Amino acid sequence: MAINGRRDPRVVSVAVLEEPVEDHVVEIARAEVPGGASTSQTIMISSLQRLLALVPADAPTSVYRYAIIEDNVLAKQTVGARQWAYWQLKRFYRLDPSSLLFRALRDMWPEDAEGQPLLALLCALARDRVLRASAPVVMERPTGATVSGSDFESVIHDTFPGVYGDKTRRTTSGNLVSSWTQSGHLHSEGPRRRVRGRATCTPGALAYALMLGHLQGARGELLFATLWAQVLDQGISHLHDQAFSASRSGLIDFRSFGGVVEVAFRGLLRPFDPGEGATR
Repeated sequence: MAINGRRDPRVVSVAVLEEPVEDHVVEIARAEVPGGASTSQTIMISSLQRLLALVPADAPTSVYRYAIIEDNVLAKQTVGARQWAYWQLKRFYRLDPSSLLFRALRDMWPEDAEGQPLLALLCALARDRVLRASAPVVMERPTGATVSGSDFESVIHDTFPGVYGDKTRRTTSGNLVSSWTQSGHLHSEGPRRRVRGRATCTPGALAYALMLGHLQGARGELLFATLWAQVLDQGISHLHDQAFSASRSGLIDFRSFGGVVEVAFRGLLRPFDPGEGATR
């Protein structure tokens, strides 16, 4: 159902919230504080896909650890490499059913193979300060524009002045190029050339992005103007279409009428069971 995509996002709008928002907003790392797994690793989407295909959705953190380190489901050559992979995936994605960000990711993951790269990126952006700081480098470039490692080095230097040395910035910029390529925002045109593409947005990814905005205090139409929504790589009209699809699928509750937008997250923000994630 298409609607007018030109509505001013400043219009008075409301959101209906029928479930309590717990303190899971603290899972979203503060953007101004340095640090993040991107200084030493890419977002590892293919490893995450393999891991989540093998581990049950309600498994505790200890099962993810056992699968990676003991069962070596990611086919790493050394124990040290297995431990590193576990630690980095945990930093990006929590791997914990008592984590709201990870539980919501797992809610949509099995039925949304096409949206998995964008779902993974959104979760990693929430967890990783450096990755989030790099978003404007990508999102402000038009399709077909070249994006280089030096672009990411510059934004790291400007955002976190004096924090990272030249070597760390170079390593991190390479990781960021790879991460944004894995998510579909960049495409390779040769060994050292990356150009701006367009990520694949699905109703599941849209629901996850709106949830992140909601956790940070956005409501109604303003949910579609956050960084999380911008990363979806679609215009406002298409995002509203995706919201209607997500609502029909039961991922969110979405209504738009007379200039008022209502969004609720009764499924994604459902209460946690007392024992959920208790066995670590």
